[in-house]
Amino acid sequence: MMSIQAIEQAVQQLPAVELAEFRRWFVQFDDAIWDAQIEADAGAGKFDELAAEALAEYQNGKAREL
Repeated sequence: MMSIQAIEQAVQQLPAVELAEFRRWFVQFDDAIWDAQIEADAGAGKFDELAAEALAEYQNGKAREL
């Protein structure tokens, strides 16, 4: 496996077109990791309390249109 420093150097040496392609890929890669974490947290019930609180505020008329 490459070190962080080696990866940084490799990225710095990419031509502009390849850097743009790498950036697009990395955004998709990072988004997929984020989505998986959110799904895991939701499945583990980590948002249940927040959701209940939001629903209670909505039902009590404390919510407003965005």
